[in-house]
Amino acid sequence: MAKAGTDQQVLEALEAKAADHSVDIVAVEVVGATKNPCVRVYIDHADEDAPTISLDEVAAETGWIGEVLDELDPLPSAYTLEVSSPGMARPLRRERDFVRFAGSCVQLSTTATEGRRKFTGALLGCEDGKVLLDCDGEQVAIDLTEIKKCNIKPDFSAVGKKK
Repeated sequence: MAKAGTDQQVLEALEAKAADHSVDIVAVEVVGATKNPCVRVYIDHADEDAPTISLDEVAAETGWIGEVLDELDPLPSAYTLEVSSPGMARPLRRERDFVRFAGSCVQLSTTATEGRRKFTGALLGCEDGKVLLDCDGEQVAIDLTEIKKCNIKPDFSAVGKKK
């Protein structure tokens, strides 16, 4: 649970500065060994209508992200910083993400201790703090606070097919 706290601490510090740089902090995760962890920061344009962030833009934003982490000093040991675009399997975590990507196929896991914990289906949106999914014709509503992880499921079905 300490890692989750560190993830949240880094996320909040970066989100406080992101608007100044017209960047959206999509997600943060601290992974790897305790002695030399990796801090992964996924960024995109703050403007939802802008194209996906480019590699050059990611490189340009890495400087201020590193400075914020140096100031915050969230880990007791050395760490590796990785900054990248969210990619095709973009994580969704905020209500606005679930609204923006409605219509996408997603994979979602919950913190539920009983019943079903993993769902794959069409994202219908988010209403009143509940994420709505269509899983094989059944509509499911999951409270945002119960979502452990949710990612867009990339569709590779058209890859390599000739028209």
